[in-house]
Amino acid sequence: MRLFIAVKLSDAMKDSLIHTQNTLYDRGVRGNYTSEENLHLTLAFIGEYPDFEPVLDALSSVTFRPFELSLEGMGRFGDLWWAGMKDSAALTAVVRRIRHALAENNIPFDKKRFSPHITLIRKAAGEMPGTAPESVSMTVNTISLMRSDRGKNGMIYTELGALEADHRSNTIF
Repeated sequence: MRLFIAVKLSDAMKDSLIHTQNTLYDRGVRGNYTSEENLHLTLAFIGEYPDFEPVLDALSSVTFRPFELSLEGMGRFGDLWWAGMKDSAALTAVVRRIRHALAENNIPFDKKRFSPHITLIRKAAGEMPGTAPESVSMTVNTISLMRSDRGKNGMIYTELGALEADHRSNTIF
């Protein structure tokens, strides 16, 4: 099964992103737009892995306090267009902890440098107009282990388990 660890987005953040996608579409940008239910922030991409239980076990060692995420700007990786995130020491710290837990448990993951972004369009065609999502913020209280399956109308993401923030922890981030 194809696995990744992600933050599921708040309705307000999704609304801002959908508005941005609609604006891009109205300005002539074509491509494969990410559906509202699939908008998320990937923290670690595992890929094909036979069993999700060891991943949940590894995640259980990760602690974090609730933290804020805020949309900021847009960018692209070739023909993949994305919405960016404001720099966040808390986000960076929790990603580091997650990746360390995966490595300690010999769970392979994509080790590319973490660049927080939310994919808006794949195979985008057109010029990137000077538009960006409204700077909406949300509090992250949950980090999810997700499975990705190809359906007849695109990808289907299913939550397999979640890591909850520790509201009492002495952890800084």
